[in-house]
Amino acid sequence: MFRTALRNVLAHKARLLMTVLAVMLGVAFVSGTLIFNDTLSNGYRDQTAKSYAHVDVEARSYDPSDKIPGISGKTFDEIARLDQVAEAAGRVDGTADVTDKDGRLIDSGSSTSAANFAPGKDGKDPLYVFTDGSGPTEPGQVALDKETAEKNGYEVGDTVRIALKGPAKTYTLSGIFTTDATSVALGDSLVLFDTPVAQRLFLQPGFYHYVTVTAAPGTSSTELAATISKMLPGDADVKTGRQLAAERAKGGAGDASTLSSILLAFAGVALFVSVFLIANTFTMLAAQRTRELALLRAVGASRRQVTRSVLIEAMVVGAAGAAAGLGLGAAMAAVARSTVGVFGAKNPDGPLVVTSTTVLVAAVVGVLVTMLAAWLPARRAAKIPPVAAIGSAHLPATTRSLVIRNLLGGIMTVFGAAVVVAGAGAGGSLGKGLVGLGAVLAVTGVIVLIPLLSRPVIAVVQPLLRRGFGVSGKLAGQNAVRSPRRTGATASALAIGLTLVSALTVIAATLSQAVDRMTTDIVRADYIVTDSGAGLDTSAVAALRKVQGVTAVSQEQPGWMRIDGSQQDVTGVTPADFPKALHLPVLSGSQDALAKGQIAVADDVARSQGWKVGDTLPVEYEDSKSGRLTVGAVFAHNDVVLPVVVSTDVIEPHADKTFISKIYVKTDGSANEKTLAAALAGDPGVEIGDRQDIRDEFSRYIDTLLNVLYGLLAISLVIAVLGVVNTLAMSVFERQREVGMLRAVGLDRRGVTRMIQLESVVISLFGAVIGIGVGAFLGWAVGETTKADIAGYALVLPWGRFALFLLLAALVGLLAALWPARSAARLNMLTAIKTE
Repeated sequence: MFRTALRNVLAHKARLLMTVLAVMLGVAFVSGTLIFNDTLSNGYRDQTAKSYAHVDVEARSYDPSDKIPGISGKTFDEIARLDQVAEAAGRVDGTADVTDKDGRLIDSGSSTSAANFAPGKDGKDPLYVFTDGSGPTEPGQVALDKETAEKNGYEVGDTVRIALKGPAKTYTLSGIFTTDATSVALGDSLVLFDTPVAQRLFLQPGFYHYVTVTAAPGTSSTELAATISKMLPGDADVKTGRQLAAERAKGGAGDASTLSSILLAFAGVALFVSVFLIANTFTMLAAQRTRELALLRAVGASRRQVTRSVLIEAMVVGAAGAAAGLGLGAAMAAVARSTVGVFGAKNPDGPLVVTSTTVLVAAVVGVLVTMLAAWLPARRAAKIPPVAAIGSAHLPATTRSLVIRNLLGGIMTVFGAAVVVAGAGAGGSLGKGLVGLGAVLAVTGVIVLIPLLSRPVIAVVQPLLRRGFGVSGKLAGQNAVRSPRRTGATASALAIGLTLVSALTVIAATLSQAVDRMTTDIVRADYIVTDSGAGLDTSAVAALRKVQGVTAVSQEQPGWMRIDGSQQDVTGVTPADFPKALHLPVLSGSQDALAKGQIAVADDVARSQGWKVGDTLPVEYEDSKSGRLTVGAVFAHNDVVLPVVVSTDVIEPHADKTFISKIYVKTDGSANEKTLAAALAGDPGVEIGDRQDIRDEFSRYIDTLLNVLYGLLAISLVIAVLGVVNTLAMSVFERQREVGMLRAVGLDRRGVTRMIQLESVVISLFGAVIGIGVGAFLGWAVGETTKADIAGYALVLPWGRFALFLLLAALVGLLAALWPARSAARLNMLTAIKTE
């Protein structure tokens, strides 16, 4: 039976090619994701090991939220004098805006980090190797990493403009260095300041964020860490270099792991779609070989042996697809790794990592998915009575089996839809869980029912096919419903992909409109001013107020305070200008209460904490001082402002440093972007956007996420297209005699081609209609579970996108029919008529 199975595989190479391709694509998605994740994890591990090669212990005692200022110079000196310490360095870090020679912000991958140059006894800092010049040792000096300096044409002695908050200041470039710091290796820029300057800019004079220590010979890092821990407060974080390297490597690879989980989920969708193609292929192969299988039964083969032979074929096909998929996955991982650089980021250096686990997973997934998909067709083929099969009687599915199938499908669909509706009504995390469970049941039930649905749905368009395309259209409609199981299996692949795509589109369209309505209703300002680097300060607010034509300038100053025992994020605003720039959707109280020193609270926070207008609450500010504030307004939750709004006069006296994230500007129409930019010309990191930019600021993430998800789902649609091609090709093979007879009675080649094309389009559109309908239902349900958290939520059905999906499905049908239609039209009618 093994030899028979191998012979059948070789005899049907062309027909099994689509199945191999489907398995290959699914396995490639899985293996490529695993290879990409392993490669990044290995790279992060090696890179962090390099960055901590000179560090035996790191001690950190800094927490701005708890007002821990860092490690004092006195404590640092005590650590440095320990006999167990060979060398110690106090470290300060932050962010800064560095400009190129034309005054524009440098392109630095993700961000520009800042740190201090901490020379040891030999005048060198072990973290940095200077290829030119030396480290900054004076207030007016800085040093740049080599890649940033070369990319922007800087040389030692040049002047460099750097901005933190407010206007940029000019420094002299004292040196250019290389470093094993992970951030620089991954594409960030790094600027070094003299230690006193860094302390003043990023912390406070005489303090360090953390201390790095090199142990004296004969001292273990663990012992040294224990000694230093006793010299610091109990909340200090003291770890060995190895511990830090492992933690940072794990943290750096964490984002890659999250991405891998998402990719694996979509790989699962692709493999699920592949199941329908594989099952369809083996069902048709078994149907075409009924006489052959019957002969095997007649000469002594048992049902189990026949089943086993089909499963062996599936195993061989799955193994071939898995091997090809592994190779393609490695190529995809390499391309993905290099593509990251296009977006300005870098991956850690290192070889492409293909582990034995990845190879095993690829083999198991490829073979297991194929054999599972082929099991039912194999079992069905083994049940064909030998006498009936020898007589070429292709036995249709029994009425009992169809009734049971439709009954099960109907129960699952109704029950799943009921659970989805219940989840939509419940909302919250419980509702989301119910919607997820119900979606799985409902989609599975619809897939089971698709053969039953095919007849009435396709019957609706059959009159149109007859009137529009004559005999070819009539035959295409009849062929599409001749084998409901085959039509259903083919359409299911497209339906699953378009269910996900349609659900995502409904959710995205609804959120986009909600965001657009929110920004239109809340934001009254004409312009928004942000800073891409270190943030804005009060000098920017003052400069904008002086611009002719500006009627209101409202800053957004984020902070936090503990209110009635719970820590809350707050937005500091200027009460006089805030109503002109932003309109809070007040539910109770008044926005004018801000001018009285009262607070406005989002309704979800007020509800969870039991607060209402008029309540006077105890508060603890950032500097640990206490006070009391009155709730003056409750407003509808939105994404424009933080949950608690308060006057800057209330939080400013307690803030360590003023940080402004956004400035909203209202004008009388005479001021524009150019005049605003001119007022802020000294700050290179400033970005000014108009009302459309304000809308885009809030909807950009939705659009980006949607496009990424569309791209990930594309592979499942590619597999669905292969399924349509495979079905039509094998259907044409089965109907050679029929095609020959049609040619003999007068149907020309063009008519045959049109018949196959229309059949393909009808099946594709059928799958698209089912997918769009189910997807819209699920999109509504998901939206209902989140509408309480979205201001201005209202369901949006993107009919334009749905029409585009239908058009694309029709195009898919036409493209999928090219080869099968051409093959059918080229059949020799006499040879075809003689075919059994």
